[in-house]
Amino acid sequence: MRICFVSRRYFPAISGMSVYAQNLLRELVEAGHDVTMVSQYRGDAFGTRVYGGGPPPAVPGVRVIGLEQRGEQEGGDFERDIATMVETIAAEHAKKPFDVLHAQYGYPTGWATLLASRRLGVPNVVSIQGGDGHWVGSCCETHRLAMVRVLAHANALLIGGRSFVAEVCDRLGADPDRFTIVPGAVDTARFTPPAGWRPGDAAEPVRLFYHGRVDRRKGVLDFLHALALLRERGTPFAAIVSGIGPDVDPAKALSTELGLDDAVRFTGYAEYDAVPGLYAGGDVFVSPTYAEGFSNTILEAMAAGLAVVSTHSVGVSDCLRDGENGLMVQPGDVPALAEALHRIVTDRPLRARLAAAALEECRRVYSWKAVGRQIMEVYAAVRDRAPDPGLDPDLPHDPACRFRAEPHLL
Repeated sequence: MRICFVSRRYFPAISGMSVYAQNLLRELVEAGHDVTMVSQYRGDAFGTRVYGGGPPPAVPGVRVIGLEQRGEQEGGDFERDIATMVETIAAEHAKKPFDVLHAQYGYPTGWATLLASRRLGVPNVVSIQGGDGHWVGSCCETHRLAMVRVLAHANALLIGGRSFVAEVCDRLGADPDRFTIVPGAVDTARFTPPAGWRPGDAAEPVRLFYHGRVDRRKGVLDFLHALALLRERGTPFAAIVSGIGPDVDPAKALSTELGLDDAVRFTGYAEYDAVPGLYAGGDVFVSPTYAEGFSNTILEAMAAGLAVVSTHSVGVSDCLRDGENGLMVQPGDVPALAEALHRIVTDRPLRARLAAAALEECRRVYSWKAVGRQIMEVYAAVRDRAPDPGLDPDLPHDPACRFRAEPHLL
């Protein structure tokens, strides 16, 4: 099958979307499919600082086409970049027709893919991820209508879990029966406990590890406030904040303000090949996130043998259960987060039980082999379908959209 995969972000951008795309591309190539990836990327200094930027690297067995987000970089002109994506897909299709177009993220890539699908007569699949549920569509009428139409007219919709389905349907009025639940997955050969690991093992003091986008929406500022409460009660700890994002500077300033600079280390951008080693340098993974599509970092931490502290939030509650394979608190509840961290630092048997349960479940349930196979079954199901002729391609232009001023947050 000839597949066009349209990605919102790919490496060198550090994002859960990059990880998802990398693993799916590998599974498609190993299954013998002819794959082209069209990936957006930031080429400006600001975008590079926030996410990591520059053209996507070569991917074995995949034709890779990078499209710089020039419209977004020059005034939040999403429409300009959408037109570029559509023309690029059409030009590749003219050389050798695609069987399926698969978009990662509902807007702008999903909308561009539906427009290309309508033009070319090729069926489409859209993966709904992260911000599609949490904030895209609440920003303006343009993006609300685009998301509503993607959800109503895509040939197939993939989504990570039931909590995320509920959020998307509540916010955007979608039909829950339209979604195929395809959970997140992790490469358990790449992410594995270090040699000699035993559940609950930890350094002295216990190392609390945050890895991902450094963004207040991921709870990184709450993490720092919780660490200050730990220090007040005399709980020993060391902390690492790994990653880049829109709130690196505010997080560093807050660490200084709270007197944590001797206990918190910011390690910055990490090449993906180096990430397994980063998990090996932590004992407890902390993800105080407000919402996820499905958390790749939590799955990586589970596979690496770390005990996990996170939140009862969309996308997390589909893979963690409080007291069974992790500790969970309500998003934004800093005192509860501090208490959970105190428990997991001071109670080795608890840490061991949670880490062992998480590792076993991760290896059993969240395999990329199984997830890749499920996605390919969706491709086979839509291959002979026509795009929905009811799609209205015209959207109103709402210049007040907050993401036009800060498109990197979309």
